Amino acid sequence: MTSSLMPQNPLQRLALALLPLTLVGCAIQRPPSQADAAVPAQWHAPLPHGGSVAQLERWWDAQNDPLLSTLIREAQTASPTIAQAQSKFEQARATQVYARSALLPSLDAQGNASRGFNQQSAGIANTAQLGVQAGWEVDLFGRNAGTSDAARERLEGARAQWHDARVSVAAEVALQYTNWRYCVKQVAVLRDDVGSREQTARLSKESERAGFTAPANAALAAASFSDGKVRVTQQQLQCDIGVKTLVALTGHDETDLRAQLAQTTATPLPESVFNVEAIPAQAIAQRPDVFAAEREVAAASAEVGSAEADRYPRLTLGGYIGRMYLGTPALSGSSNVWTLGPVGVSLPLFDGGRRVAQVTAAKARYDAAAVSYRGQVRQAVSEVEQALTRLASTSERSTDAQNAAAGYRRSLEATQALWSGGLASQLDLENTRRTALASELALVTLEQERMAAWIQLYRAAGGGWDVKAADPASTLPSVSQR
Repeated sequence: MTSSLMPQNPLQRLALALLPLTLVGCAIQRPPSQADAAVPAQWHAPLPHGGSVAQLERWWDAQNDPLLSTLIREAQTASPTIAQAQSKFEQARATQVYARSALLPSLDAQGNASRGFNQQSAGIANTAQLGVQAGWEVDLFGRNAGTSDAARERLEGARAQWHDARVSVAAEVALQYTNWRYCVKQVAVLRDDVGSREQTARLSKESERAGFTAPANAALAAASFSDGKVRVTQQQLQCDIGVKTLVALTGHDETDLRAQLAQTTATPLPESVFNVEAIPAQAIAQRPDVFAAEREVAAASAEVGSAEADRYPRLTLGGYIGRMYLGTPALSGSSNVWTLGPVGVSLPLFDGGRRVAQVTAAKARYDAAAVSYRGQVRQAVSEVEQALTRLASTSERSTDAQNAAAGYRRSLEATQALWSGGLASQLDLENTRRTALASELALVTLEQERMAAWIQLYRAAGGGWDVKAADPASTLPSVSQR
């Protein structure tokens, strides 16, 4: 009775024998694919007044500066960092295709032909065979699926890293470009100051010759004029270095770049550029580096499952279908041929602890990926908090700095008038001039600091990156075309 219930087909018997193993395979559990990380419900840093966070991904367009947008595009094309990130993405995509192929059957066309003596026919026989060989590993316990999942997660991570490289390059170019703009402003302030010092030195010299000014005062005015020219030269050096930095970042011809910079007028930025009402704390997961770290946790989890599954039996199936031709002096003909099998089962017995060690190593990599992800989240939160704090601080200081510069400017004009009338000393004039110059430079520096803080916020917020953004392969030329 019992024997009559047993399947007669060998494949059915094999499947029944492997059923308990299949159930074990279903019981293999991976670690959580997402690591817990504390993300604040809201930012603790003070938020600047008014406005909104719209269009961070095209933030430079708000400055109405076509040259900046051009330089950013050129830098992203020339950047070796972006090229490397794109190459890693393409490698990850190839790895995913390779890993996914292990889940599918393989088909190979085979053909052969021979000619030789056949004893049965006592003559020369021609044989030929053409067919298709199939093979498939039944992924009972998810070993190949785990490898495929890990490759898919790392592909997503590589795509995010490509976006991160683009954001970094855009932020760096914008920072260098705006620094050059403010450097030019500082040079203009210093040159105006030098012009004033030159006039004072000339008038002091004439007054000394007439006997109305002491030689010491005339010497002080001349020394002040020379000191002002030194400041201009030093500041111009910083501007020249900034231009050369932009040339290195963009690959732009320096002569052409200087010409374009000279033709571009720096217009005051609207206040709305710096207005940020709120940045959702949940948007921290949108940062490319955070997203990539999260995907690495998922990949490490899949690899733990794959390593665990490698400790269990493996089942492979094969088959062949084709047509064979036989030709002899006595007879000839062709026929269809097929085979099912071999059916192979590999059962690990002893490997010296290799598979157990692989599981241990995979779990260690998972733990490391989870720790790295949590650290990345904390770093991202800190960067956003710092950027918001700096931006709020510069906004609070802006009005007072403008009032201070205007007040010191009026004081200098009044002191110059008194000096011209002989009611103020040369020393009083120079002290007032230094104070006014310091306030003008401080105002420009504050504007530069404000722009740098806003660029930092753009960078810290991930540049408005979207998880569903296009693949790098669809937006950039291949590495071979660069």
